Amino acid sequence: MSQTAPASAKPASSLDLSGQVAIVTGSGRGLGRTIIEALIDLGADVVIHDISEEAPAQYGEDANLTAVAAKLADRGTRTMSVTGDITDEAAVKRMVDAVNERLGPISILVNCAGGDIGAAGTKPAKNGALDISLEDARAVMERNFIGTMMMCRAICPGMAERNHGSVINVGSLNGHMGVSPEVIYACAKAAIVHYTRCLALEMRPLGVRVNAVSPGPTKSARFLATRTTDAKMMDEGPSLDRYASPAEIADAVAFLASPKSRFVSGQILRVDGAASLFAA
Repeated sequence: MSQTAPASAKPASSLDLSGQVAIVTGSGRGLGRTIIEALIDLGADVVIHDISEEAPAQYGEDANLTAVAAKLADRGTRTMSVTGDITDEAAVKRMVDAVNERLGPISILVNCAGGDIGAAGTKPAKNGALDISLEDARAVMERNFIGTMMMCRAICPGMAERNHGSVINVGSLNGHMGVSPEVIYACAKAAIVHYTRCLALEMRPLGVRVNAVSPGPTKSARFLATRTTDAKMMDEGPSLDRYASPAEIADAVAFLASPKSRFVSGQILRVDGAASLFAA
């Protein structure tokens, strides 16, 4: 394999992503959409993904995926949208083939899709270590860990052939410590964290970087709609004892996607305002 950097590679001091093609799963809404916007701001061509055309309307963020894509297309880089279930191997291949045909090879993969969502498409009613239904447990694990793995399996081999690429997986603070409820969600995110390390080891000789960000509680539309929030944690003043804004998580992802982090791989960046200070 050639070790020559692609013509679009940027200087090490640069955050410029022009010439790069980025796909962010689950980016029709919420944190994923904010990440897409951050990558566009750095010049990347982007692929907006969600499980369905109607997904952005679930929490009132936009009418549909087409509307999201139209708004983002006005920001100056090439955009396209794809829909599909990231746990379905055939659907993943179809989406990746469509991107390769229209925009070219994917050089940035952000696995953001997931969430504590059970078989019925909502948070499991029973959500502890022993009482969650097996149907819900499998759905949560598939939606998070298996979906992340499917996307990596489809895209990383091409990155390896070109000796160039950056993968950023989205974990969660819950994946680093014992929690209850949301136990299977925490386990799925812990699996993503360790999968990140294992994949980084395999990709190390091939020039592909693999990292993860683990956000603390973040003020996405879904977070605000599905949780009882603490009003004192909403203020984005100087204190770090608060909820994160989606933009603060997106900035960390953008750094890991850029040449600024060219020698950073296999790392898990907890973006939580010092809420977790343990070593692992």
